[in-house]
Amino acid sequence: MNYQRIETISLKRSRDLSEQWLQDTIARDPTILGLGEVFLRERERVQVGAGRLDLLLQDVDDERRYEVEIQLGQTDESHIIRTIEYWDIERRRHPNYEHIAVIVAEEITGRFLNVISLFNRSIPLIALQVKAVNLGEDRVGLFFTRVLDTVTSFADDEDDEPKEDADRGYWEARASKESLAALDAMLKVVQQFDASLQLNYRKPYIGLARNGKPDNFIIFKPQKGALRIEPRVARTPERDAAIEVSGLDVLEYRVRWSRYLVKVAAADLKREQTRAALEHLMREAFDQGEK
Repeated sequence: MNYQRIETISLKRSRDLSEQWLQDTIARDPTILGLGEVFLRERERVQVGAGRLDLLLQDVDDERRYEVEIQLGQTDESHIIRTIEYWDIERRRHPNYEHIAVIVAEEITGRFLNVISLFNRSIPLIALQVKAVNLGEDRVGLFFTRVLDTVTSFADDEDDEPKEDADRGYWEARASKESLAALDAMLKVVQQFDASLQLNYRKPYIGLARNGKPDNFIIFKPQKGALRIEPRVARTPERDAAIEVSGLDVLEYRVRWSRYLVKVAAADLKREQTRAALEHLMREAFDQGEK
């Protein structure tokens, strides 16, 4: 394996590259930011009395939006304030979504990282540092490094969820028979931990209830193609390594809610190793919720 030195490029000082170019590049493929499966909802979104939001991204499951502000060179006070202001406007405008502010800059100094960290304790905020590299032949590569993530929170989801009940019929209209069958199979698994647990149908997701009281150590989101299972359990290197060899289809780990997002198809439950790994993860979520 041969080593090749990488030449970095300052976007701010470049004659050929600009903030508009960076915004165009991200808009064409927002997944390069490393925020998961997101798509562009709108760019240069007008904020009444407050300028324009660079990029508004949305999770493919229509549950989360990202207010993204881009700046070349070092981040500064105006960049931070602008990002938080636009995040606040959007969350008030569309309260049914979870909103996360995203700062993108070429350099986030220790001083401003400390300032952002203070806001991060009360505002869901992600800071991404972008580096451009020269790939030769008029090609440029981009690397986005997450230098600050949203704060881990073990708060109960039901404290923030919309207070809208649903029923089995609501989810039957939204999901497939296969995903609901997988849901029923997972209910039998958690009832091995506590026989009193039952499904609690809500519009954002299907949670669990114990003796009529929500206990969402696991939540479920049946979809057309598969069942998404979200156990609330702390992320560790050992747990990540075990998941990697298990065959589980883990989409991401949501730091704010301390949940793994696991996609389960009907075929997955027929594979003994995968099913055993899923049941183990669910058991860990149950045990941590009991502490």
